[in-house]
Amino acid sequence: MTTGRAPYPEIDPHDSGLLDVGDGQHLYWECSGNPDGAPVVFIHGGPGGGTTPGHRRMFDPAAYRIILMDQRGCGRSTPHVADGADLSVNTTWHLVADLERLREHLGVDRWLVFGGSWGSTLALAYAQEHADRVRGLVLRGIFLCRPSEIDWFYRGGASHLFPDAWEGYLAPLLHADGGAAVHSGDYDHVAAYRRLLHCGEPETELAAARAWTTWESTTSTLLPRAPRQSDDPDRFALAFARIENHYFAHDSFLLDAPLLDRMDRIASLPAVLVHGRYDVVCPVSNAWDLHAAWPGSQLHIVPDAGHAMTEPGTTHHLLEATDSFRP
Repeated sequence: MTTGRAPYPEIDPHDSGLLDVGDGQHLYWECSGNPDGAPVVFIHGGPGGGTTPGHRRMFDPAAYRIILMDQRGCGRSTPHVADGADLSVNTTWHLVADLERLREHLGVDRWLVFGGSWGSTLALAYAQEHADRVRGLVLRGIFLCRPSEIDWFYRGGASHLFPDAWEGYLAPLLHADGGAAVHSGDYDHVAAYRRLLHCGEPETELAAARAWTTWESTTSTLLPRAPRQSDDPDRFALAFARIENHYFAHDSFLLDAPLLDRMDRIASLPAVLVHGRYDVVCPVSNAWDLHAAWPGSQLHIVPDAGHAMTEPGTTHHLLEATDSFRP
């Protein structure tokens, strides 16, 4: 296994707040590192994942003004989806606009954009809308949100590699709809989960949220790892599952603006792509397709990694990438 570099030391934010972005939404943001350093914005995954203190550690705190934000409905942003936040005002384009509002609020001219998994999706969508505000991109675990990618992970493709974990993912669906329906060729797992996650029965909703979230966490690494720690794991699961499912049930609101069709908008921007060879959540072909459409990008395929940012080889290449963008 690759060892490579360890993340930078733990640091605390020196500034934080809640940004009113309209629609009754207030987004948590924070800044750490060097207040006069080069701005970098970390875009978390999910959607619905939220930020953690470990995310600050991917950047040299002496060189960067490190900006983290929790997207609508999750993390420390309000209202939280577990408390009934309105998902109708939570779309890719709302989040793109939120990032731009945050940039203006913090007085940033141009920033480095860092995103992994869903964060890579949102980073690309944002850069394609606001290329003049982006200095470069560092992207990990590339997710282009094409319908085929949702089918792969949520409608059975990845089950051939993780049949044991898939059994847990199917359990709430089998309980609700029965084996004959679930195993039929036209069964839509994403739509069925949408129904369960909003059925109005708290026990059913929570069981579905746990199963949805566990499926992704179990398949995210090449080797087993401890689950993500949270002060309230059930609250995290409800936000993660409901927001992800909302996006994926709507093709991430990208059918009219496929990311690969708009690469000409950011063709001149420098980018580093890092992707695990054995990524089951987002297959490495996603990164290969993006790199092919972005000739100026650098692609690092990590030979002994899956999807997670915390796998040693992936962490190493991401740190090398963020160091390379230091002024």
